[in-house]
Amino acid sequence: MGSDIFDNPVNTREEILAATYRTLRDRGYADLTMQAIGEELDQSPSLVYHHYEDKDALVRACLEYLLEHFRDEYSYETIDDPRERLEEVVDWCFGTAGTDDDRQPFVRTVLELRVQAIHDPAYRAHFTRSDQVFAETIAAIIRAGIETGDFRECDPNAVAETLQTVFFGMLSRLFSTDADGWAEAVSNEVELYLESRVYAE
Repeated sequence: MGSDIFDNPVNTREEILAATYRTLRDRGYADLTMQAIGEELDQSPSLVYHHYEDKDALVRACLEYLLEHFRDEYSYETIDDPRERLEEVVDWCFGTAGTDDDRQPFVRTVLELRVQAIHDPAYRAHFTRSDQVFAETIAAIIRAGIETGDFRECDPNAVAETLQTVFFGMLSRLFSTDADGWAEAVSNEVELYLESRVYAE
């Protein structure tokens, strides 16, 4: 997911969310203000306040919009090629999450917002739902693969939670340390895990 989601806003709400995404990406959460979003929109901040009461309500709306896009993009009633679908999700998570120059600033900001959830119940509720959607999406792909014989018998929920936990641990380390050279090794280990635990021989 990235800025392309917001390339063609169809109404004022989507224009505001697109401006919020760009402002978060460029300035981060600490420097995000309704004034800055208005400037990004080339509109008065009063337009933003007309739709959202404060910056946190707007940020959560932006996160929800991205979450729904993720679910629509990767969750389908019929999964024709479960392995290809799972590999797409894994590549999105482990292949480019920390190295894509366009995604890095926003991913870093999302990690900042997850820290907000420690003390803010509204953010905690969002990330609880986000984690559930992410895990359910992966688990559904794995269940489809078991049914088609592409995947071996395993616990889809446990695999999904494992991948999610490794993913967020990896992001946390990428953006909070100066160590390098380890991310590729982690990605390789994830692939070995899938080969031994999920993919059929």
